[in-house]
Amino acid sequence: MASVPETNNILTVEGLHITFDGQPFSTVSDLSFALGKGETLAIVGESGSGKSLTALALMGLLPRQARTTGKIQLNTGTPTELATLTPQQASGIRGNAISMVFQEPMSALNPVMKVGRQLQEAILAHNHLSKQEARQQAISWLDKVQLPNPAALYERYPHQLSGGQKQRVMIAMAMCNHPALLIADEPTTALDVTVQQEIIRLMTYLQQEFNTAMVFITHDLALAATIADKVLVMYKGETKEYGDAQQVLRNPHDPYTKALLACKPSAEHKGQVLPTVQDILLGNYTTVAETPKIIEVDTLLSVSNLNVWFGDFKAVKDVSFEIKMGETLGLVGESGCGKSTLSKAIMGILPVTSGAIIYSGKDLARLAPREWKDMRTNIQMVFQDPYSCLNPRMTIGDILKEPLTVHQIVPTDRQMAEVRRLLDMVQLPADAMYKYPHQFSGGQRQRIGIARALSVRPQLLICDESVSALDVSVQAQILNLLKQLQHELGLTYLFISHDLNVVHYISDRVMVMQAGVLVETGTAEDVLKHPVHEYTRRLVDAIPKAVL
Repeated sequence: MASVPETNNILTVEGLHITFDGQPFSTVSDLSFALGKGETLAIVGESGSGKSLTALALMGLLPRQARTTGKIQLNTGTPTELATLTPQQASGIRGNAISMVFQEPMSALNPVMKVGRQLQEAILAHNHLSKQEARQQAISWLDKVQLPNPAALYERYPHQLSGGQKQRVMIAMAMCNHPALLIADEPTTALDVTVQQEIIRLMTYLQQEFNTAMVFITHDLALAATIADKVLVMYKGETKEYGDAQQVLRNPHDPYTKALLACKPSAEHKGQVLPTVQDILLGNYTTVAETPKIIEVDTLLSVSNLNVWFGDFKAVKDVSFEIKMGETLGLVGESGCGKSTLSKAIMGILPVTSGAIIYSGKDLARLAPREWKDMRTNIQMVFQDPYSCLNPRMTIGDILKEPLTVHQIVPTDRQMAEVRRLLDMVQLPADAMYKYPHQFSGGQRQRIGIARALSVRPQLLICDESVSALDVSVQAQILNLLKQLQHELGLTYLFISHDLNVVHYISDRVMVMQAGVLVETGTAEDVLKHPVHEYTRRLVDAIPKAVL
């Protein structure tokens, strides 16, 4: 067991083991680290490495079947052993001495309660104040996290806020009782680069103001390098490296850390198959050039002077572009710029105010509802969150058979064989058809989402933030899969993402959207390496810089 020196640490963890009833092995094994006032520790690693379990152990939120041994000591004047607290004692510390900011604020906020009331409740839970005093503090905190017109925003519901605004509310709830320790579990994963930069700047400012210690969980090593004093690299529940952030990330010693750094998409990977962590660790990866793709001169989709308005709000303004057959066209921009609105208009999910969307000689903006059924076999979408778009009550086999039946893709007696073919296409075993979505990892669920989209044999695939919630190694696997399928099936992609490194890697051309308007278009290399428009330059400058 690694020993942590006795100092004036806010948090000391020594020899932490987390096991589950019925499992012969530890999910987290012999974990040790320490954190002082005002310090930030970044915990990095792939999905399943034990990062979030460690955070839940610190918060006293592990499921009932979990068992912990080892030391988890919080020192805010009087040392407290967190692992031995009763549920009632732990609830007195949560939200007070220790707080947490979660990855997805929409699932952490009560959708039927105004955000101001939720913040007020967090303040009242640990302070002897009147409701009016707590309300004033809540409004003050909404202002402190730099939300516009905080008194009006107090009265809004979560669905009326953007992703970045909801995350600011969560930060206010976490910080309003001046915790000694803040745990941030992937708080910026679903945010675009400029909003991510704003949230990181805000968290750092509040941390410095209150001298708060922070555990920052992330799979983005470049982000960890910008925010952390110390880094802990985890793999399958074990510590691979621990120490000064710059030392660990610039001069890694463990092969796993080196592999994590190597599989992040970058300009150097353009035109190559991305390495995955496992390939690197097993010595199976050498630089492999992609099979040259064929981009035809024929236009598959042509958008002309497209407008999508919601009353007086102009979400998409006079947008025009073309996608060639076999091409990958990237679309980037901040949240609220109109990216998803544009994609939904192409899919026929949102009505078009004016303009044309020409596909195979037909104007999609003018199609009757009954005509869309046939068009859906030509254009499909892969969504950001594969879990929310897969029916949890259906087996994977039934999920994949449903579009085959609706669109009569194959005869009924051949559907099982087609399901097996689709699973093989996305590199999943045939017995996956008998399981349910919750039995798969995030990356596997995304493969199922891709298989479902491909089941109707489309030509155009719209990928809407389809890899943004995945860790770097799984992201590499999905990007490689998308490129392989494009080559094998002759697919055309509209690839929407807030990760500019990913967009640069996978795209042939890139469009940049700001406030509903296309402000720059060109090759991926020109737009993202030599941006002309000021807005594009701001997006590029907001990318966390590579650690090597």
